[in-house]
Amino acid sequence: MTESLRAAALAVPHGFFTRLGGVSTGPYASLNCSLSGADDRDAVMENRGRAAIAVGVPPPGLAGLTQVHGTTAVTVTGVWRAGDGPRADAIVTNHPGVALGIVTADCAPVLLADTTAGVVGAAHAGWRGAVSGVIEATIAAMIDLGARTDRIAAAVGPCIGPDSYEVAADLRDAVLARSAGDARFFTPGRRPERWQFDLPGYCAARLHTAGVAAVETMGADTLTDEARFFSHRRRTLAGGGPIGHQISVIALG
Repeated sequence: MTESLRAAALAVPHGFFTRLGGVSTGPYASLNCSLSGADDRDAVMENRGRAAIAVGVPPPGLAGLTQVHGTTAVTVTGVWRAGDGPRADAIVTNHPGVALGIVTADCAPVLLADTTAGVVGAAHAGWRGAVSGVIEATIAAMIDLGARTDRIAAAVGPCIGPDSYEVAADLRDAVLARSAGDARFFTPGRRPERWQFDLPGYCAARLHTAGVAAVETMGADTLTDEARFFSHRRRTLAGGGPIGHQISVIALG
């Protein structure tokens, strides 16, 4: 049985799924939902189907992307073949029966909904995409479908936490180049010339600044919770190897 975290702020079917409840094995155990790795495709499709069913959508209705750490937002009117999604990092729809999926393994998944307009969105917010404006691009695409920022609710899902996310000067400089006030999302690191970056807090602040009033963060650290989450940083610290990705899904009821 799949396991997912749900946000009280989102009054539509959704789930920030953990790595539990799938059929993949080995380093991909068990609910690996990424088609870009070396996991068995049939196993991944079964896993993705289970996530879709959990939010009330038939497996063929799950739309995903070829994620590239950018800011492009795609509007979905009809679902493409799994694995053939456009190169983008945000996805929105106003079509019932369509589920929007984002895969992550430390980056922040952001799910959004305007229930009055009947519009939902999902974004893949790694630090590059978040700084460059992927969250705002998602909101703009939702507005094009009739949403309003003051009615949008959003949740920032499980991602690498501030105590785990040690970064170097290049990342910090890129964040501060946009706004010096964002220094508040950094604390001194454990090593010289290193800082701890609060990615979920940064994403939540960008949502608030964009006009989203109802913002929730799930507070789960993907690096430290190995039993429930895949983590790119954990894999890197361990010396590399294959890795799976969890999925976050939202749909209209």
